[in-house]
Amino acid sequence: MQRTLGTCYYPEHWPEEIWADDARRMKEAGLTWVRIGEFAWSRLEPTPDDLRFDWLDRAIEVLGQAGLKVVLGMPTATPPRWMADRHPDMFAVDVEGRVRGFGSRRHYCFSHKGYLEESKRITRIFAERYGQNSYVAAWQTDNEYGCHDTVISYSAAAKTAFQIWLKAQFVGDIDALNAAWGNVFWSMEYRAFEDIALPNLTVTEPNPAHVQAFRRFSSDQVVAFNRAQVEIIRAHSSAPVSHNYMGRITDFDHFKVGDDLEIATWDSYPLGFLEDRVGADVETQRAYARQGDPDFQALHHDLYRAVGKGRWWVMEQQPGPVNWAPYNPSPLDGMVRLWSLEAFAHGAEAVCYFRWRQAPFAQEQLHAGMLRPDGVEARAIVEAREVAAEIAKAPEVQPYQAPVAIVFDYDADWAWATQPQGQGLSYFGLVFDLYRALRRNGVSIDFVRPETRDFNGYQLVFAPGLMHMADDLKTALADIDAHVVYGPRSAARDAQFNIPTTPLPPALPQLDVTVSRLETLRPDMPVALDKAGHAILYLEELEGTAEVLMQTQSGAPVVMAEGKQVYCGAWMDADGFDTLVQTMAARVDLPLRSMPEGVRLRETATEEFWFNYSAHPVGTEVGVLPAAGALRREKSAR
Repeated sequence: MQRTLGTCYYPEHWPEEIWADDARRMKEAGLTWVRIGEFAWSRLEPTPDDLRFDWLDRAIEVLGQAGLKVVLGMPTATPPRWMADRHPDMFAVDVEGRVRGFGSRRHYCFSHKGYLEESKRITRIFAERYGQNSYVAAWQTDNEYGCHDTVISYSAAAKTAFQIWLKAQFVGDIDALNAAWGNVFWSMEYRAFEDIALPNLTVTEPNPAHVQAFRRFSSDQVVAFNRAQVEIIRAHSSAPVSHNYMGRITDFDHFKVGDDLEIATWDSYPLGFLEDRVGADVETQRAYARQGDPDFQALHHDLYRAVGKGRWWVMEQQPGPVNWAPYNPSPLDGMVRLWSLEAFAHGAEAVCYFRWRQAPFAQEQLHAGMLRPDGVEARAIVEAREVAAEIAKAPEVQPYQAPVAIVFDYDADWAWATQPQGQGLSYFGLVFDLYRALRRNGVSIDFVRPETRDFNGYQLVFAPGLMHMADDLKTALADIDAHVVYGPRSAARDAQFNIPTTPLPPALPQLDVTVSRLETLRPDMPVALDKAGHAILYLEELEGTAEVLMQTQSGAPVVMAEGKQVYCGAWMDADGFDTLVQTMAARVDLPLRSMPEGVRLRETATEEFWFNYSAHPVGTEVGVLPAAGALRREKSAR
């Protein structure tokens, strides 16, 4: 499939007389796609039922006539002010009971039935009007589910919907719910589902089973909201439907949303994410301030490739300084090109830059675009042209199954958040640290969802931190040819957040390992390992007859193996995870390639892509990579 570029455009922000010139310049820059419409509801329906789509008709015509393909976004992330008057209780409510009202965006609760119907109505209008338009080549539902912490709502609508959801889950048996949740503890037993409140504003922490159930419910509400739009679009159009996910947003199950879509997209902001989502220390933030973390974007490329079942895009690629991070530096020259090529190396079909022209008004005035507010070219369009020329001449990126897979489970992330047991612990952070170690050792990675039962072709499968593991997943992982590394905290809870007691966790087939006790570690209390590195943050005491592969300097087992089944009982620092990766690679004859600081490698079926995230040239086995440099070469060149 041909790799392409695009941008995000807001014709409603600009005089109509410049639309045609904008479209011409987009095409001349090598762009193929233009996303429009996702924030335009107030201009399309300024008052209830006063539909004014004529300008959008003309915008689509102008773009299409210029040879561009339109991604048409549903505007449901920004309901207009009159909608709040029609549905004054449509807003989400935060954990402290405060209404999250009108004045920015994403101001709705997924559980509000009235707003769901309004969303279906406007989607139907779009689909009926543009479903057969030849210029509309793809669709986007809503915009950035979960942005600004908007999945979980404690509104009255959410309470009622949650009670109905629980009644269905427990087939109307309140005694079954009480038993499953252990509500005998602290006399928390309920007499009816209508008695169950939301798990906020309690004196101390609520029952973790209650919290986890509410997290699952909240995710299901997003899935249902998204599905309603998709079903309407599909009734009128055969063009693919997408949604633009975000970085380190885990409040809903992206795989389940993706089941209803043809394409997964995500919004990549490497510099914006560096501090508030990567979790880098001050030294690392300074070293990569103008480049972004070497692994954060790649992780999401691989994750959303799995969510999209192989079809995925970057819908919003950072083109320059943004406006919303703690600090907003400019990227190094070459980074926009590097970020774009890295996405293609991981299998992206398209990379779209946000946005075409910098807005001179409202909340995103200081968010750079491909053009300045006056229409003069910014640095990003120069690098976009370079990328367009490169991908036009280069061979197609060939699909590739990596040798290593990581099982990624959104439910596990909610479980860790519900009961972290230590400050700063998160499932995403654990997975990210493991992913980084694999990348430091030159390994390409696939993500798979926890429902996967086919692991053919992988040499290594990692299943870290899966707090609840279905029995058939345990069986499937025990029966595959690959070596499997579990833990820490894998299979530590049953489906209702209870500790299994007969036997104690992890109770994995073909692996005699028991977690007898655990502790969380202060940041200044690492435990030294015998080979290299330290256990940090989380450490389990392991018992059993399995072979010890790694241990503490005092002799306590940390990694134990029986045949191809391996359990790791610690969160480790970089040296510790490197040792684990190298130990497992040796057991499966997986070749490793140590990467210089800041350099990363991504393999495809026929090529290698090398990326230098450092702010200075770095020598590698393929030669010296310039700062912010990217190189692709055939595998036969090795």
